[in-house]
Amino acid sequence: MNVTIKELTSDLARFRDLSISVGSFTADSWTEPMGPTPFPSLTTFRNWDMVLLKRYKPFYLPFCDLCCLCTYGKCDLTGNKRGACGISMPAQQSRTVLLAACIGAATHVSHARELLTWLTGQFGHDHPIDTGGIDVEVEAPLIRLVCGIKPMVLGDLEQVLDYCENQVTQLLAVTHTGQEGNNLDFESKVLHAGMIDHVGMEVADIAQVSALGFPKADPDSPLADLGLGTVDMTKPVILVIGHNVPPSAGIIDYLREHNLLPGVEVTGICCTALDVTRYSPSAKIIGPISWQLRYIRSGVPDVIVIDEQCIRTDTLQETAAVHAPLIATSEKNCLGLPDRTHDPADAIVADLASGKVPGALILDPGKVGEVAARTAVQIAPRRKKFKVLPSETELADVAKRCTQCVFCRRACPNDLPVPQAMKAAAAGSFSALAGLYDECVGCGRCESACPQKIAVHSLIVAAAGRTTRGETFRIRTGRGAIRDIEIREVGGPIVLGEIPGVVAFVGCANFPKGAREVAEMAMEFAKRRYIVCTSGCSAISAGMYRDEEGKTAYEQYSGAFEAGGIVNVGSCVANAHIAGAAVKIASIFAKRPLRGNYEEIADYVHNRVGAVGVAWGAMSQKAASIAAGFWRLGIPVVVGPHGTKYRRMLLGRADHDEDWYTYDARTGERVYGGPVPEHLFFAAETKEEAMVMVAKLTMRPNDTSKGRAIKLTNYIDLHRRLIGEMPSDLHRLVRTRADIPVTMRAEIEQILHDREWKESPIPDPTLLARMVRKTKV
Repeated sequence: MNVTIKELTSDLARFRDLSISVGSFTADSWTEPMGPTPFPSLTTFRNWDMVLLKRYKPFYLPFCDLCCLCTYGKCDLTGNKRGACGISMPAQQSRTVLLAACIGAATHVSHARELLTWLTGQFGHDHPIDTGGIDVEVEAPLIRLVCGIKPMVLGDLEQVLDYCENQVTQLLAVTHTGQEGNNLDFESKVLHAGMIDHVGMEVADIAQVSALGFPKADPDSPLADLGLGTVDMTKPVILVIGHNVPPSAGIIDYLREHNLLPGVEVTGICCTALDVTRYSPSAKIIGPISWQLRYIRSGVPDVIVIDEQCIRTDTLQETAAVHAPLIATSEKNCLGLPDRTHDPADAIVADLASGKVPGALILDPGKVGEVAARTAVQIAPRRKKFKVLPSETELADVAKRCTQCVFCRRACPNDLPVPQAMKAAAAGSFSALAGLYDECVGCGRCESACPQKIAVHSLIVAAAGRTTRGETFRIRTGRGAIRDIEIREVGGPIVLGEIPGVVAFVGCANFPKGAREVAEMAMEFAKRRYIVCTSGCSAISAGMYRDEEGKTAYEQYSGAFEAGGIVNVGSCVANAHIAGAAVKIASIFAKRPLRGNYEEIADYVHNRVGAVGVAWGAMSQKAASIAAGFWRLGIPVVVGPHGTKYRRMLLGRADHDEDWYTYDARTGERVYGGPVPEHLFFAAETKEEAMVMVAKLTMRPNDTSKGRAIKLTNYIDLHRRLIGEMPSDLHRLVRTRADIPVTMRAEIEQILHDREWKESPIPDPTLLARMVRKTKV
């Protein structure tokens, strides 16, 4: 708050034009008593972390055997060798994971800071926080849980970000040479980074939902167009890429104010696309992060606007090749462009439209909107959608230059048979090349590896031209938070196991076999009456497939947080609502104290809420920090095969009975709770393995016999159908005969008999000794 006093006279002095600045006033109207751990430090939850890490031990998959972080190196850490600073291989691998988590957390927190600064400038510090009106009374479950405050207005979020920024700085300091040396302490700090990341994401999304008129916890949020085939190429086309929505909002505002919106196509890739459709459902999503090269090279977008995160760093070169001007809008991604923020809009438009300059840096979202819109309108008739994709005749001629060196296949992260497809294309058959389209992740590594400088990715997209032009799908716009009444309705069935679980498809688009697998998995679990959530590029990918009736997942299934629903919460920062839903189950349904009470809530979630995250195409450091935030809450995460490049898994050993003991809160005794969930971080090689593992990881010690029978039914059915046999671990998952699915009783009883199985009691589970006297649900 700033106060200016024109003139003040006292006994001491006379003041003129006195300016007084006060950071903030805190009026605490929250009646819930403060919990034990508001604004926790790096070691506040170290004991809880160690409980998890004792059960889910790090399994290291070194991506590199060397440490190269200081000038003592390179240091060989193979075997039992240590580096010059004394660091071991396990500690170095965990240190690298911490670096990735810090980068991810810093990215979301800085995104939240930039967004909040802009929103408070536009709407004021006193703009109320509203994520769902009377339907959402627990508006910021993660902020309440971690920080112990109840934010009422945008200005209240500033102290939350102050805390997050402080913690990220402290965490980054841990990775300095000669600092932490124990691998498990590094891992504890990874979990802390993940928790901070989730708080930062929650700040970002509740701020933009509150101020920009996004859907507010709306299960029936509007459907938006998805896919290249939905774009009217006769109109000027603007492409926005990134994650921070203000510049895109500025474009929509300018077009609305000048009655240009019906005549200009606003299209997007990645999370900015998701958020601009939340702002204006008339905007169109082209695809996830992996669609950047194929869409730019198509020549369809006339102007490209980038903000921050997950944007190709060669975007300026790619846009120049198709004569489309580029506008950079973030201090974190300037691309060497001149800063034109304070230049007149007329001058910038003239330079961009004439081709005098390839692009400009503009840091004012309002000016971005004007410049992008005016430039697109002026340039579109002259560009005639200039493209660099070859015709079929040109394609065959280019393919003939291929020498079959196989460098492209070696470079391909998915080991696609590019050389064979090129050979067929040279002979005039393009079907093999077109067949690579769905599985190509758009990284362009094949082109960098090619000694003949063949634009391999362009050839793949050109060969699949009919497919790309026919990509027309529908996606439900991001709804934001989960309503409190939804939590009340599903809390009991989830905790008791009668709704088999919550499965969240999150993260990037580095898929092993294309986006279709995400859609197929999401619809399979929705069909089995799991609650399915989506966010980010996975939310987009889940919509890029039609069933036999021609419907996408979002057209076929409800958008409500209910059994059989597919819930798109929004962009990457909206992941906070998925974690927040698990926390709200403990708070709203089970009446557990929320305020500054992280350990108790995490213990509840881990033992009772059957949630699993699936980051099938995880690629970025943000994906690592998002996953870490779920881990600290005790929620398992399954990744695709590329996820092994994060360097370590967190795996349980079902055959080590001693790892699976828990306290029975009713009696205080240590009892066997079973290996559920078996892993905290698991990489699956195939979609089929992932689906079976997800069904198993939804099991919790607290499941009732009815609930466990439902979960076992899904697990066994998927295992039989996808793996081809009965699971080998049923004797570890059946606690009493009442757990056995009725339709499989005879077969399973014989298996149990052969394993000399014995019944075990169903505990009231907790991993915290201090919770043994608390007997709530």
